[in-house]
Amino acid sequence: MELYKDKTADADARAEDLLSRMSIEEKAAQMLQVSYNTLSPEDYEKYQRLGVGAFLHVLGSDADKIREKASKTRLKIPPIFGIDAIHGHALRNGATVFPSQLAMSCSFDRDLIRGVGRVTAREVCADGLDWTFSPVLCIARDLRWGRVDETFGEDPYLCGELGRSITEGYEEDGYIISCAKHYIAYGEATGGRDAYDSPVTERKIREVFLPPFEKAVRAGCSSVMTAYGSVDASPLTANRRILREILKDELGFRGFVVTDWENVRSLVTNQHFTDNLCGATKAAVEAGNDMSMNTHEFYECLLSLVKNKKIHTSLIDDAVRRILRVKFRLGLFDGKERPDKKVIGCAEHKKINLETARESIVLLKNNGVLPLGEDVKTIAVTGPNADDIRAQYGDWTFFSHPEPKDDAQPQGEYHTVLDGVREVFKDRRVIYEKGCDIFGAENDIKKAVKAAKKADAVICVVGDSTAQNGEYRDRADITLSGFQLELIKKLRETGRKLIAVLVNCKPLCISFLKDNCDAVIETFNGGDFGGLAAAELIAGKYNPSGKLSVSFPELSAQTPCYYNSYDGWHGGRYVDTKGGNTFDFGDGLSYTKYVYSNLRLSQNVISVDGFTDVSVDVTNAGERDGKETVMMFVNDVISSVLTPRMELKNFKKIFIKSGDTKTVTFRLSADELSIVTPSLEYVVEKGDFEIMVGGNTKEYLKDILTVK
Repeated sequence: MELYKDKTADADARAEDLLSRMSIEEKAAQMLQVSYNTLSPEDYEKYQRLGVGAFLHVLGSDADKIREKASKTRLKIPPIFGIDAIHGHALRNGATVFPSQLAMSCSFDRDLIRGVGRVTAREVCADGLDWTFSPVLCIARDLRWGRVDETFGEDPYLCGELGRSITEGYEEDGYIISCAKHYIAYGEATGGRDAYDSPVTERKIREVFLPPFEKAVRAGCSSVMTAYGSVDASPLTANRRILREILKDELGFRGFVVTDWENVRSLVTNQHFTDNLCGATKAAVEAGNDMSMNTHEFYECLLSLVKNKKIHTSLIDDAVRRILRVKFRLGLFDGKERPDKKVIGCAEHKKINLETARESIVLLKNNGVLPLGEDVKTIAVTGPNADDIRAQYGDWTFFSHPEPKDDAQPQGEYHTVLDGVREVFKDRRVIYEKGCDIFGAENDIKKAVKAAKKADAVICVVGDSTAQNGEYRDRADITLSGFQLELIKKLRETGRKLIAVLVNCKPLCISFLKDNCDAVIETFNGGDFGGLAAAELIAGKYNPSGKLSVSFPELSAQTPCYYNSYDGWHGGRYVDTKGGNTFDFGDGLSYTKYVYSNLRLSQNVISVDGFTDVSVDVTNAGERDGKETVMMFVNDVISSVLTPRMELKNFKKIFIKSGDTKTVTFRLSADELSIVTPSLEYVVEKGDFEIMVGGNTKEYLKDILTVK
């Protein structure tokens, strides 16, 4: 008998038809995802025979082999293949490696990020895969946390807007599906401890951490991943309120929920929620998880629970229905057409990648030394990350996943900072000495100083490494490690022009660099072209426009240090610091100057269901064309709950020619001014609101909006 013959029916109808034909064993198998690289040959054969719903860590032709086996099962249900394509399809050597999410977020460019999603989707699909575990919608407020690099920064609005954009890019062409993660408040764990407890209330979740996920759901995100940790001591994998009631029922999420790696097992081994895996399986399914990632016993436990009538089969049907619906929509049942593998790392994608790297870099300081002039005949390049592509790539690439490959050789085109300087300054003499490494095992500072004395300008590339970031890698001390500060000190003493370039996974304590270098450039993890883009910036080949999406503390103990904090702190600073941050959210310089004027509101008084248009004139008063990110912040002057002293409500990135003025207008609705009350209601309170518009959190124009 031919199944689901009517291929013109919609995904819902086809999923319902297939679901009605499935045995409980086939349904349970759909709810299991297994990791290809951790399976023994025996288990590999076993799970293919069972027809498990999903695989991860599969690359290239291996996916075709598994699909072929699935086509021989009774119902021929294809698996879905997931991969951590977090900044490009970077687990495949030779694919496009974009800047990290943290780097990309400094572009403040929705269209650019949407394009990154489209490129990634094309390459992932061409490689035979269907699903990226991205975007990461965690909020980076505690910089000790090991996974700051995976986020879009510290601001909920920015995270939500860029998360929505990349989700649209992933899914709009039908190549792959996205996965919003880690749901929810994962990065807010006490002390920045990965997968630990986040001591937040539901009110705080709704105020800060839920909005980015809601935007991803509205953008059509097809899957959501449950976070490892807990909120208010309730493990998220077993949290019915968070998963089923809020995500599925309230937000209307119609995709499927997948646990993170072995979350079901963790309910037993780490969180001690229950003492057996069948109890963990029951809790996970009842809470709202539709698919279990790599807890193999989940399958047998689910069958046992059904046999012993300890779980409602309607929950299983709902989970499988969601999974099948996505598979039908992706065309997996219909011989899905995929792009030619030639698109992986192709010239078009390289062009987009280089543009992304340029837009993501932030010029933090420039005392006039940049761009380097013709008087600079010899350039010394030094520092531990000057010629380290692994550091430049950051986490979640073929170097680190699925298994560590420390000595892998990149197959695609890439440019470290040293490569970039040699290419961009072909007509100058370039000398290279590493100077030291990240951890201090190597110390050739004397050689670096000797090279610097022969040069007219020194480019010192410092930062951190993947060994200091990622899962299981939280840092109590986020200062520059090893001999890096000593290297900077000695280079400063040479009297040469000194340019510090940061290649790092997260903000570090760099006040010494700010005070002692002539220029400071932040690249974070710039991907394939981060080094080239940095060298082009130094040469003045383009006008920098990146702005920080995350704040930099003066000392490690100042974190969390996000800009949108509350008033009310006695003294306003720690007594042993200068106060404030080294750099703040929104900081970023240009080679031109922008002047803001004529801030006006179309209405200064609105009702609780009204709106106003906020307009400002921005003039490029410098000699170079450039792009400026215009930001609109709001302060609720008097409110019944604490509200941030300033909170981003919108932004636009605009191109302005030298000497020109452009008017930027934001529409601000009253409902965007709502608070979440202690009783979990969303309320717009009447009163005054400060409207602030400018290029950063320190320089802005201000007006008053009254809600009556």
